[in-house]
Amino acid sequence: MAAPSQRLFTSSLPELYERFLVGPLFRPFAKELLDRADLTENDRLLDIACGTGIVARLAQERLGAGGRVAGVDASPGMLAMARSTAPAIDWREGDAARLPVGNNETFDIVTCHQGLQFFADKPAATREMRRVLAAGGRLALGTWHRVDEIPLMRDLQSVAEGHLGTFVDQRHSFGDPDAIRRLLAEAGFGMIRVETVTHTIRMSDGAAIFARLNTMAIVAMSAAAKIMTDEQRAQAVAAITNDSVVAMQRYLDGNDLVWDLGTNIATARA
Repeated sequence: MAAPSQRLFTSSLPELYERFLVGPLFRPFAKELLDRADLTENDRLLDIACGTGIVARLAQERLGAGGRVAGVDASPGMLAMARSTAPAIDWREGDAARLPVGNNETFDIVTCHQGLQFFADKPAATREMRRVLAAGGRLALGTWHRVDEIPLMRDLQSVAEGHLGTFVDQRHSFGDPDAIRRLLAEAGFGMIRVETVTHTIRMSDGAAIFARLNTMAIVAMSAAAKIMTDEQRAQAVAAITNDSVVAMQRYLDGNDLVWDLGTNIATARA
């Protein structure tokens, strides 16, 4: 497995995310999320923490001209990439705890794909989801399983902790189905259901890229890395990436990185 070219990482994080992660990692679960949202003709859908827009784009394809789709994200960079890929969708910059949605505007469906775990104020965010839904509206959200339930991610975290000490991987920090149920019930949702969905992920000729991108994400979450100099941080990224590539050998099928990834998908009614 060859190391990724350093020139590749002159691209922005949203570009790398869209190019290397959306297709193999996010698209399969975005489809599962929308399958459970029961889209119908003329639905109005709001996707919260939309990132580069995979859920919103797939929803627009399913709804066609009769539906209306909007996406909200706090990152201007992610929204810029979303606008470049689907300019017709209504992209809005905003905080999940204070959605840029007026009291006179409602949606039939709210989705949130792998965003809830990052929200600093989850109760406020879920209350906002409830606020912007029309009576009887549907919610569908997903959160990755815990690190210890995903062998590849567990192994990569162990590698990183050898360099950085212990840390919490926010991406996998809200994988408890009971906690999701309680949060949604407290926000006023009913008919709450949480399912487990697992897919086998295959990244063709992209394993070294994933090692680097995963390391970049981990370093950004690490308290130890935040007090490093830029030079020390770059050295840590290189060392963790190299050790991650070694740890990933057991997950290779030829040149492809293959592993099972699971998520919780919660659905509810306003």
